[in-house]
Amino acid sequence: MTEPLPPKPNVIRPTNDDARALAQSLLAQATYAAIAVIDPATQTPMVTRIALATSVDGVPVTLISDLSHHTRALRKNPACSLLLGEPGDKGDPLTHPRLTLQCRAAFVEQTSPEHSALRTRYLAQRPKAQLYIDFADFRFVTFEIVDAFLNGGFGKAYTLAKADIIAPSA
Repeated sequence: MTEPLPPKPNVIRPTNDDARALAQSLLAQATYAAIAVIDPATQTPMVTRIALATSVDGVPVTLISDLSHHTRALRKNPACSLLLGEPGDKGDPLTHPRLTLQCRAAFVEQTSPEHSALRTRYLAQRPKAQLYIDFADFRFVTFEIVDAFLNGGFGKAYTLAKADIIAPSA
């Protein structure tokens, strides 16, 4: 007879204002993110890098081409995950903060009423996109946050809600 395993310790800290501020900062400062999607052909995860900005409401947004593999994947299955935050120049990469957002992607067509505001905001944050923003194959995608996980550094794990990241005053 084997002994039952001891219960796992709860390593998730209670969400506090410092965790909220760090998550909001990681989102506000992100110029790009890793996006994970489900490949429709293989049903396996696929990760790539995307440019990232925020809408006037603070919602994560990107501009992607219809030609991209991850665009086709998001059209088939809008569930995705974004990873924000990069290791610093020094130290162990795992001690630097990072934010994982579980999201649902929503495409914003060029004919949509919200396209113009997103275009203006996106170009204010990513001016180099002026080169391709009006190409016919490019679309904005907004990311509705479903859940979030903050690793604020070694031993600083938090589960956050959309309201913890998208500040009411955004």
